[in-house]
Amino acid sequence: MIRLRGGSRSFQLGEQQVMGLDGLDLDIAAGDYMAVMGPSGSGKSTLLNILGLLDAPSAGEYWLQGEATATLSEARRAQLRSHLIGFVFQSYHLIARLTVLENIELPMVLAGIGAAQRHKRSSQLVARLGLGERIAHRPAELSGGQRQRVAIARAMVMQPALLLADEPTGNLDSQAGAEVFSLLEELNGEGLTLIVVTHDASLGARAQRQLHMRDGRIHSAAPQLALA
Repeated sequence: MIRLRGGSRSFQLGEQQVMGLDGLDLDIAAGDYMAVMGPSGSGKSTLLNILGLLDAPSAGEYWLQGEATATLSEARRAQLRSHLIGFVFQSYHLIARLTVLENIELPMVLAGIGAAQRHKRSSQLVARLGLGERIAHRPAELSGGQRQRVAIARAMVMQPALLLADEPTGNLDSQAGAEVFSLLEELNGEGLTLIVVTHDASLGARAQRQLHMRDGRIHSAAPQLALA
């Protein structure tokens, strides 16, 4: 599903050029579950932004679902982001003035999906994520765990093949964080490709694959060991 060859991303900070990514080679198959770990500044979020077509590499090649992304128009990149990729972030990025239901349905509204289909998809996700009693609430009236469930529902409502989660439990307590990870893993078990950036080694160890980054490079990569 994902193929990155020689992926690099440089940033200009004043007179200094900083390498956010430095020559990464990476293959991720459909249905994989990978945790990306490493210290702050190691390139984790930069990698996720490139995989999610929010940014482009300064050098190297990136193929998504067999499609070379280097020469894509911005319209095509936006189409792929909308229909193929879901995003979950640490800070939720919910719209404060919208209700839970309106936040979940927003990607479908922007994509021009009709009301009947919007209602069907959102109702299924609301029921699955235990948000039925909160659909008329606004984000300020929700707990952190509830806000993240809304964010996951919004990410899934376009039925993506790939979900990118950047520190999805960073603002949650341990119990709420474990519940969010369990939900993501349940979705992965149904065939969703899942890539999670996390600082929590115990949560990262739950993934099938772990990618450890340092200074924009892959420091180590390992499959998940069988648990006793």
